[in-house]
Amino acid sequence: MNLPLRPLTLALAGTLLAAPLAVTAVAQAAEPEQVRFSVPAWPGVTVKTALAETLLETLGYEVDQEELGSTITYQALTQEEVDVFLAAWLPAQQAMFDATLEKGAIVDLGNNVDGARLGFAVPTYVYDAGVTTAEDLADEEIAEKLDRTIYSIEVGSGMSDTLNGAVENDTYGLGDWDLSETSTPGMLSAVDAAIDREEWVVFAGWTPHWMNIEYDVKFLTDTQDMWGPEGGRSDVRTLVSTAFSESSPNATLLLDQLSFTADDQSAMIRGFSYEEQEPEDVALAWLRDNPAKVKAFLDGVTTREGEPAWPAVQQALEIPDA
Repeated sequence: MNLPLRPLTLALAGTLLAAPLAVTAVAQAAEPEQVRFSVPAWPGVTVKTALAETLLETLGYEVDQEELGSTITYQALTQEEVDVFLAAWLPAQQAMFDATLEKGAIVDLGNNVDGARLGFAVPTYVYDAGVTTAEDLADEEIAEKLDRTIYSIEVGSGMSDTLNGAVENDTYGLGDWDLSETSTPGMLSAVDAAIDREEWVVFAGWTPHWMNIEYDVKFLTDTQDMWGPEGGRSDVRTLVSTAFSESSPNATLLLDQLSFTADDQSAMIRGFSYEEQEPEDVALAWLRDNPAKVKAFLDGVTTREGEPAWPAVQQALEIPDA
């Protein structure tokens, strides 16, 4: 439950402006315990949320996770039914993001993955055969070899919206193509089978993900910026509801400072989704292997009781010195 600060708390804070530590302790005492995450069934956000949960619970919070698609997530943020979303892929989710931001329902904490990208991907043997740009998909011979089919993830995702828009608008000659939209595992199962047989296949790819480690694939040049500017370069934004940002400034600060490279997250995704480790185990291993980054995440953050976060987390999780 998100509770407003009581008048007494505000008055007390006003009298303690000269005592920052005391103000921090008062603010933390008033901070709600519960933090509710929306977690679509995507391996990247699953592991990332597990890592955030590990840190927050160590600091004294109680974390709940709900498996929701991206469209429902924006509605839930608007209705204050969830607090945090770590997978706002832009520009793939731009329309939903803009509409929710215009309502004043969310606070954008910025990009949490450096080097993310969306786009058409093909096996390297297809790329080496001459399919290097999305413009090549309009070639009749190439289209036939690809069975005029694009494999993708679930309906309702930002990627699905982008692909359906491309078919409607005949972008890259895709007006008569079929979209095989299932799920991430379903799509990659089809890709894996095609690669095993060295068949031609094109799919909706992205990084970070273990597909870039396990499969020898390349992204097609996106000359029309269908997937967004700069060759499909993407931001993966951290969003919190406006109500949560106001009631939970300490937890919000931690979430604001969470940031990973695409390679970092691809490796975590591989551990969880490909090697089938528990997401909590993958998260803990990463935290222990990256003490300097964890310390940076916790800069200025406290436990809910107002104690410095880094010493508490380091001791509880047995993280080496940064």
